[in-house]
Amino acid sequence: MIKFIQNIGKKTLAFIRILGANVLFLLKIFALLPQVVLRPRLMVRQMYFSGVLSVLIIAVSGLFVGMVLGLQGYTQLAKFKSADVLGFMVAAALLRELGPVLAAILFASSAGGAMTSEIGLMKTTEQLEAMNVMAINPVARVVAPRFWAGVLSMPLLASIFNVSGIWGGYLVGVEWLGLDAGVFWSHMQKSMTFQYDVLNGLIKSFIFGMAVSLIAVYQGFHCRPTAEGILRASTRTVVSSALTVLALDFILTAFMFTE
Repeated sequence: MIKFIQNIGKKTLAFIRILGANVLFLLKIFALLPQVVLRPRLMVRQMYFSGVLSVLIIAVSGLFVGMVLGLQGYTQLAKFKSADVLGFMVAAALLRELGPVLAAILFASSAGGAMTSEIGLMKTTEQLEAMNVMAINPVARVVAPRFWAGVLSMPLLASIFNVSGIWGGYLVGVEWLGLDAGVFWSHMQKSMTFQYDVLNGLIKSFIFGMAVSLIAVYQGFHCRPTAEGILRASTRTVVSSALTVLALDFILTAFMFTE
């Protein structure tokens, strides 16, 4: 029993230690923001790799999620003869929850893992040490642009996911199942609000982007400089990001959508 309690205490202290290290790393990145702003070319280049190259998987995934929502929603609403609100149901589910959450998890599995592997490879090949020798701060040159690129890309990717998902719901509800297009769009426009639905979803995606990007760059910067170390760091990035996004989603939903 005592050993069990000791193990719980060790894991708890290790979690607090890692959380504190991540917070200190985040503060260091925030302190270097002026340098990133003065050299926007690095951040724009990283936005291409982390954002633009993720558009296809985000858009296709959003399309199929919206189609599934449209099909299941129409099936359930038809039982109560209220299928006219299908557009509102699809939009609400995507804008409030599924869009930011699923887009963040997909971003973590693609761009987040790539960021970790890239920084880890630079550490393994001693490129980061070479920057220190040349009096170049590797956090400012390598880490900060990737972090802010991920933060800025995440709301845009979540918006693409939402638009694609709503279009998927329209294709199933209107084009396939025969729901009136005017009814589909009118109920959506009448029931959705910018501040409550759209803005809160964008705030969620921005916070998710910060969390995923921080985990990705932290794991890459602090991984062991071996092939196995990079592999483990990439795996931790994806798993930790998914769990963090789900936990943050619960906390943010409790503040945003409950009265």
